[in-house]
Amino acid sequence: MRVQLQEQSLRLRIDEAELAALLAGGTVENTTRWPDGRDERQQLALAAQHGWERSGDGWRINLADAAVRELAARLPSRDGLSFELAAPGGGALQILFDVDVRDSVRQRHMDKEHRA
Repeated sequence: MRVQLQEQSLRLRIDEAELAALLAGGTVENTTRWPDGRDERQQLALAAQHGWERSGDGWRINLADAAVRELAARLPSRDGLSFELAAPGGGALQILFDVDVRDSVRQRHMDKEHRA
């Protein structure tokens, strides 16, 4: 999982293997070990609706299951999911979630070749 954070915008990009893990009910995780030895985890999981949870060692974004399955059905696509999560003080965190289009084209093209 690739994590990009800038101000109030968080972009999360996964590959086809990570998408398969999500769709199977798993969690996708990125872990960074900082110079002080502390690990920080960023996780993605499917849930009934979009949401966010803080944990002692990072955070988790919950993605709406139906929206992710709809996205998976139209891959490869440059268009991902975009939604906002409310933040204190009236602001919001903009979440952009997508599946790497180059990986999708490569993986789905290979799948078609193997079926032919």
